[in-house]
Amino acid sequence: MERPERQIRAWLESFVIGLDLCPFARPLQHCDSLRICLSAARSASDRHKVFLQELDLLQTSSEQELATTLLAFPDSLASFDDFLDFLDEAQALVEAAGLEGVIQLASFHPLYQFEGTQLDDPENFSNRSPYPILHFLRENMLTRSLTEFPQPELIPQRNIATLEELGEDALRSRWQKLFSDYF
Repeated sequence: MERPERQIRAWLESFVIGLDLCPFARPLQHCDSLRICLSAARSASDRHKVFLQELDLLQTSSEQELATTLLAFPDSLASFDDFLDFLDEAQALVEAAGLEGVIQLASFHPLYQFEGTQLDDPENFSNRSPYPILHFLRENMLTRSLTEFPQPELIPQRNIATLEELGEDALRSRWQKLFSDYF
């Protein structure tokens, strides 16, 4: 397993699952139906190509074969603004493919920052990852999961409370332990 994949899996274990930021992630943690695709694409056209390939792979695979995909860019999109531009382009590609309402994208980045927050605010860690990542979610799976989870609309507020309770120092320490390359 390559270093970036090990770091992504460690992030999933420590942050996403370990802090229970996504209550739907645990069942897929060690499943073969969780795909982590590491893209070496550096140009916009190459990123679009790999994005469309992953979108096609998800659509042509059964949920049991491929439940969800994390598309990571270890060698590009280091700038959060560039990543947001790519996210907009990726969303437009989903819509152009007629897959709005079928596939949902979630976004993660090492420097993720919600609008109206300071870079080091704890809530930003809910979407921080070791590399720029687009998460392809099957909306039907998400809908099923949400119906089984009590008060899913409170997940974001619960995550913010969890992260704020841990505090900036504890989060930074946890982050540095896993991903010292970014600090």
